[in-house]
Amino acid sequence: MKADRIHNFNAGPAALPLPVLEEIQESFLNFAGSGMSITEVSHRSKWFDDVINDAVVRAKRILKLDDRYHVLFVQGGASMQFCMIPMNLLGAGDTADYVNTGTWSTKAIKEAEIQGKAIRVVASSEDRNFSYIPEGIAFNPNAVYAHITSNNTIKGTQWAQFPDTSGVPIVSDMSSDIFSRPLDVEKFGMIYAGAQKNMGPAGVCMVIIREDLLGRSPKDIPTMLRYSTFAEKNSMFNTPPCFSVYTVQLVLKWLEETIGGLDKMAALNRKKADLLYDYMDQSEFYRGTAEKNSRSLMNVTFRLPSEDLEKTFVAEALENGLGGLKGHRSVGGCRASIYNPTPLASVEALLDFMKTFERKNG
Repeated sequence: MKADRIHNFNAGPAALPLPVLEEIQESFLNFAGSGMSITEVSHRSKWFDDVINDAVVRAKRILKLDDRYHVLFVQGGASMQFCMIPMNLLGAGDTADYVNTGTWSTKAIKEAEIQGKAIRVVASSEDRNFSYIPEGIAFNPNAVYAHITSNNTIKGTQWAQFPDTSGVPIVSDMSSDIFSRPLDVEKFGMIYAGAQKNMGPAGVCMVIIREDLLGRSPKDIPTMLRYSTFAEKNSMFNTPPCFSVYTVQLVLKWLEETIGGLDKMAALNRKKADLLYDYMDQSEFYRGTAEKNSRSLMNVTFRLPSEDLEKTFVAEALENGLGGLKGHRSVGGCRASIYNPTPLASVEALLDFMKTFERKNG
C-alpha cells in the first residue's frame, strides 16, 4: 500500500487495482500519444475504438464466450437493467421466473411487475431475512428466462452453485461478483453487471447477452432501451461513458496479465474470504450474518455484540487506515467488501485490527 492510501472495503464504488490507477494517472493528460485525455478523445476516434474493442475481446476471452454472446456497455447501471430485461425479453403470453434473495432481486421483481409482465417468484429467502440461498427450486420449463442475483452485497450471500433450470436460460445480476470465478456460461442467456463494484468506476453497466435473447428485442420500445440498438452499434449509438469503459478495459487487462485469469482470481478470493470467516467462526465477539453454505466471497457481513461497539469499530478502523466497513444503511452492522482488486494485504490488515479490537473490547 502507498503511504497515503487506505485499505478500501467500500461496497461500491469500490477499490480499483493500484496498477490500473497508476496507468490511468500516467496517461490521463496524454492518452496513447493522442495529446488528449481519455476524457477528451472522440468516441468515434480510432483511439476509443481500440479501447472498447479490446474490452470486448478480453471479456469474451476471460469468460470463454463464443460468438453467440454480445458484450455491450449500457448506461443506467444494473438498476436500469431491472426494467430493460422484461421490456426486451417478455412479449405477450411470455413468462419468466425470479428468485428473490434480497434487496436487488426485490427491485428487479418490482420493475417487471410495474410493466404488468407475467413473472413468477419461484423461491425466496425472505423467511430468514435473506440470510441464505434457496435450494431445490422448481422452475417453469416454459419460462423465457430465470432471473437470479448471483451475489447479494447487503446480506452477504452468494450462489456457490448456480441452479439447475432444466435448460431455461439464466439471466443474472452479477454486479458484485462478475469476473471473480470461472462460470459455466452455457447456463446463462444474459449476465449484467454495474461496473462500480468489481470491475471499474460508476457510470457503465456491462451486458452480456446471447443471440437468441437479443433477437427478442421488440421494435416498439424506445430506441435507447433496446439491446439491439447497442449490439448493432458496438455500444456507440450515442456517446458512451468513455472513461468508465477505459477503466474496465484496464481492469480486464490486469485480471488477465497480472492475476492470470479466473482460476487464479477465484483462488485468491477464496483465500481472502477464508481468513475472515475462519476467524469469525472461532470468535464469540464477531457473528457472521449469512448462513455458512451461502456466504459471499465478495461481501463479508458481520455483527458485534452491540450497535455501540459497531460504531466504535467502524470509527477506530478508519483511524487505522481501514475504510468502508459500515454495513448498508438498511441492515446496519459491519461489512467488508473484498472484491477482486482488494489485495490480500488489506484483508490481513483488517484481520489484525479485528483481533486487536476484540482483545480490547471482548
